[in-house]
Amino acid sequence: MKQMNNNLKPILKWAGGKTQMLPNIIENLPIDITNQTKYVEPFIGAGAVFLHFIKENQFSEYIINDINTKLINLYICIKEDTENLIQNLEKLQSEYLALTDINLKEEYYYNIREKFNSDNNDTTITSAWLIFLNKTCYNGLYRENSKGNFNVPFGKHEAPNIYDKENIKLMSKMLNKKNVNGEYLVKIFNTSFENLISYIDATTFVYLDPPYRPITSRGFTAYNKSNFNDASQINLSQFYFKLDQYKAKLMLSNSDPKVLNSNDMFFDNLYSSYEIKRVSAKRMINRNGKGRGPITELLITNYK
Repeated sequence: MKQMNNNLKPILKWAGGKTQMLPNIIENLPIDITNQTKYVEPFIGAGAVFLHFIKENQFSEYIINDINTKLINLYICIKEDTENLIQNLEKLQSEYLALTDINLKEEYYYNIREKFNSDNNDTTITSAWLIFLNKTCYNGLYRENSKGNFNVPFGKHEAPNIYDKENIKLMSKMLNKKNVNGEYLVKIFNTSFENLISYIDATTFVYLDPPYRPITSRGFTAYNKSNFNDASQINLSQFYFKLDQYKAKLMLSNSDPKVLNSNDMFFDNLYSSYEIKRVSAKRMINRNGKGRGPITELLITNYK
């Protein structure tokens, strides 16, 4: 397939983002991937895998989804209100960089965070705040408390690059691609993963990248106020089984519990009927810098 000459990349840094895992994911795609015409990603996050496929024209239809409303509003804003988003980001970046003291930058950060958590109906401004917070918070982490408020502390960044105008425009172009009938190639949803089942059939490749099961005692799963716990992982596995019956091609990524406990068979038992491959990865979010080295993660497929 024709590869586009561009450097399209995720706009956000995201816990569990798949940029570094892309080679492993591509290597483990179905041999007959060209038979699949539709791509569905129920947990889009920063979208590294989706962006790879759409820039290479891999599929003729794409469905991206996330339960995080503010994240999905950002994708919609990039698609529909690109210039206003860029103008808001330019204002935020200029104001932040003009502050000469880190304490003033910290005060600015928390002021934006408070606004972000308030009831604001202007999705373009809220989307700009999301990008700003992502680039200035601690470790590029997105986390919500039980009330649904973003609660990541200030990251003490002196002069971060808040946004990449050309990359935003390029992503907007991708999200606005149409087929020969004038229909958008990309559909954007904001719902629970279970609600996507009616869009999936034997022509579909589904990539599932849920919040990972923690492999440390203080592991991270709370991307939003609805914590993705073991019961959620089991529910997702049942969804996976159902999609397999629909003859869709499936790939799911998750943490490898055996990194922490060699006797932890949680996913090995849950997906015992499927292909489970352990691949090398680098954990990017860890309190201890020594904990950011190579580990293994799981790729689970319903094909060999």
